[in-house]
Amino acid sequence: MPTAAYIHIPFCRQRCFYCDFPIAVTGFQSLTLDGWVGEYVEAVCREIAGQQHQGQPLQTVFFGGGTPSLLPIAGLEKILLAVDQYLGIAPDAEISIEIDPGTFDQVQLQGYKNLGINRFSLGVQAFQDNLLTLCGRHHRRRDIDQALTAIAKANIKNWSLDLITGLPEQTETDWHSSLTLALAAGPKHISCYDLVLEPQTVFDKWQQRGKLAVPPPERSADFYRHGQEVLTQAGFQHYEISNYGRPGFQCRHNQIYWRNLPYYGLGMGATSYIDGKRFGRPRTRNGYYQWLESWLNQGCPIPGETVSPLENLLESLMLGLRLTAGVTWNQLPPVTQVEKAKILATLTSFGDRPWLEFYGEDNQMLAPNQTTTETVQRFCFTDPEGILYSNQILSALFAALEEDC
Repeated sequence: MPTAAYIHIPFCRQRCFYCDFPIAVTGFQSLTLDGWVGEYVEAVCREIAGQQHQGQPLQTVFFGGGTPSLLPIAGLEKILLAVDQYLGIAPDAEISIEIDPGTFDQVQLQGYKNLGINRFSLGVQAFQDNLLTLCGRHHRRRDIDQALTAIAKANIKNWSLDLITGLPEQTETDWHSSLTLALAAGPKHISCYDLVLEPQTVFDKWQQRGKLAVPPPERSADFYRHGQEVLTQAGFQHYEISNYGRPGFQCRHNQIYWRNLPYYGLGMGATSYIDGKRFGRPRTRNGYYQWLESWLNQGCPIPGETVSPLENLLESLMLGLRLTAGVTWNQLPPVTQVEKAKILATLTSFGDRPWLEFYGEDNQMLAPNQTTTETVQRFCFTDPEGILYSNQILSALFAALEEDC
């Protein structure tokens, strides 16, 4: 059974130009639990109550969005009480919330701490006002500074700061400045995401019209290398493609995804992975409410389509190789000798490039001529070069495994 739950809080003041997440735009008024906001909280609580959880209490809970820090604390409390009642929350659970500058203060942070929330993810994205404006973000540098002051005064220990690279008109100087300011703020964790032009977003439409000046791929790769160098030299462990943490501060919740382990996804647009099945909820509030009524009226069977053994293997490889530690055979679903041979033959075909590393017994690195299905215990991308070419390697790996299927 799942040991983690993601809870989607869809409310946002406005939609960022790169965003394709399922959200509900609220504008800039303060939210209350009267009306449609409270209606959504009630729906999520009903979905939680409908789960047939028989496992151990949850080890991680993650409030994502959207902008969860727009939801009144009373709404978060109601959802957390439902989670604890119907799913259980372990005493040492990691409970995370995404917060945006300009949407909280020190009092609000203390309220979160009183609820048991113990990890905070601050969505800065960039420290430059011109870049924030170009992205359609609602906050500005002054809001970031106020947010950092509130975090310090609230004595928040476990918090993360998010940045984006490859933004329109972003320069090397901008990126270095953001890294420097992020480090000075003192987070225990930093996430650096490369901009992706998702279909139907404002950025995607501008790109099709030739009106979007994003950095070329070579510069984005340089941004990645520079971020990896600066953050690791500052003592952060680069443990996942986009994530860096101080020792002991890796995100426990996200590692559930990267290990392809089961989890609950609750709320509008969220996806669950339970008993080998994946299921995504509708991405609109009305669609979600209609689905919820139908699901509850059916007696709450586990929904979703079963993931095939091959799909499970491919997803486990794709997700596990996001971790800089890579994967071991034991961390993958059962693998046949034929599949093992295909995996190793594909990976070693890139042997003339410094993109992959192989390890044997006692975690000893193997030379290319030592890599066999009997000797290799773990394999990973090199950091950062192998990670930069990971899509090319994974495409070849998928093609080899899907052959003759």
